[in-house]
Amino acid sequence: MENISSKREVELKEDKQSVTHLKYEDYSGSYNRTGFRVVIGVVVPLFVIGFVAGAFILVAVHNGTLLFVLMGLFVAVVGILVWNAWRGSSAGIAFLLGYSDSELERATDGQYVKVTGVVSCGSAPLESSYEKISRCIYTSTGLYEYRGWKVNSVNPKHRQFSWELTYLERYVTDFYISDLQSGTRVLVKAGNGAKVTPYIDETTIINIVQKKTELSFDLINWLRERNLSSDDRLMRLKEGYVKEGSTISVMGVVRHIDNVVTIVPPSEPISTGCQWLKFFLPASIEGIVLRYEEALIQNVEPV
Repeated sequence: MENISSKREVELKEDKQSVTHLKYEDYSGSYNRTGFRVVIGVVVPLFVIGFVAGAFILVAVHNGTLLFVLMGLFVAVVGILVWNAWRGSSAGIAFLLGYSDSELERATDGQYVKVTGVVSCGSAPLESSYEKISRCIYTSTGLYEYRGWKVNSVNPKHRQFSWELTYLERYVTDFYISDLQSGTRVLVKAGNGAKVTPYIDETTIINIVQKKTELSFDLINWLRERNLSSDDRLMRLKEGYVKEGSTISVMGVVRHIDNVVTIVPPSEPISTGCQWLKFFLPASIEGIVLRYEEALIQNVEPV
């Protein structure tokens, strides 16, 4: 009996190690807008020098051509910065979509690849937090809160008249993916604290947009289990997951371990490069990249 119990404890420990808890800080920091630092550190000082020179020429020779040209360029640069601040995270998705699927049979150790295929669970399948969807390789459940003029927020930095994430459960585990091109089954080492950048759609399943709304029994229990407030607040609960049998795209580095083809996180961030047609500045993506495009949840519970 003791041997069986000890064996079970080892299995539970291994299963726990094969799961990665993606905290909000880790997730938000996994995508870095490196282009912003370049623009602010180099281009902005050049504009300042140019404006000083243009103003001097305007006063000295009454010619404002340079100043007007610089103004036009400055407006264009500001527009690009605003666009990247708003839609910058889409640069990673555009980079993934533009990257061709790799030939795994010819891939060598250390090669950065993209694989598209059907996923299956490893030793530690996940279950979504609220809807209890089983046999998942990735789950994400986030609670968003709206702060009005007088409403206090859990997060003191929460801006007024905006929705902000106040609670997050996001997990990913080791899983297998069967390449659609070659049929090769690959082990993706996304667990054990690995760096992962997920581009997984989330859907609103609870939407409380009116005060003094009667909450459902399931939602009240979910909030209480996590010591979250269930008072008169405007809330949204969003959930996303990748269930076994889904088709996704994975990007990472190939490693052959004990004759098993695996995909592991790259040791350094991967740059997306400039995407001029989409007006995206260079950005860096850390870890294994996951992308699932289909709508995961069909039913929305309006309240």
